[in-house]
Amino acid sequence: MKSIRLLLLLFSSLCILSACSASEDAADLYKKEKPLQVEVDMSEPLSAETTQTVKAVLKQDGKPVEGAGFVHFEIWKQDHSIRYPMEEAAEIGNGVYQMDIRFKEDGLYYLEVHAGNEGSLVSPVRQFIVGELSEQEMESLKQGAPSQQEVPGHHH
Repeated sequence: MKSIRLLLLLFSSLCILSACSASEDAADLYKKEKPLQVEVDMSEPLSAETTQTVKAVLKQDGKPVEGAGFVHFEIWKQDHSIRYPMEEAAEIGNGVYQMDIRFKEDGLYYLEVHAGNEGSLVSPVRQFIVGELSEQEMESLKQGAPSQQEVPGHHH
């Protein structure tokens, strides 16, 4: 009698465990991420005291992103003496978002594009030059763009 109970217990445990195994197509049931890609386009050369257009082209799954969840541009000078507040970029079509800006002075600047669409969030930072650089800015340029931890006000 004891052996029959043990056999029934083992058999029922085996049935329960086999019902819990993952099927071969289980991975297909989960949402596959489609990462957002951003390409920054700035007219060259940039100069102070003139209005410049900053553009970002958003693509997801190889296609232009129309009506992204959000696209904001944040710009600051390398020495932190000038900081432009984060602003929403205007959508102009075919995945292109833009903002016009008038730089106050020459120098080394950074642009961070904050963009999100369909659960994918990105915040790439691009370094760029407006007009002429000081010696200090030239040295900073040789060192490269800051890491995400060095980006001031970074909150992601």
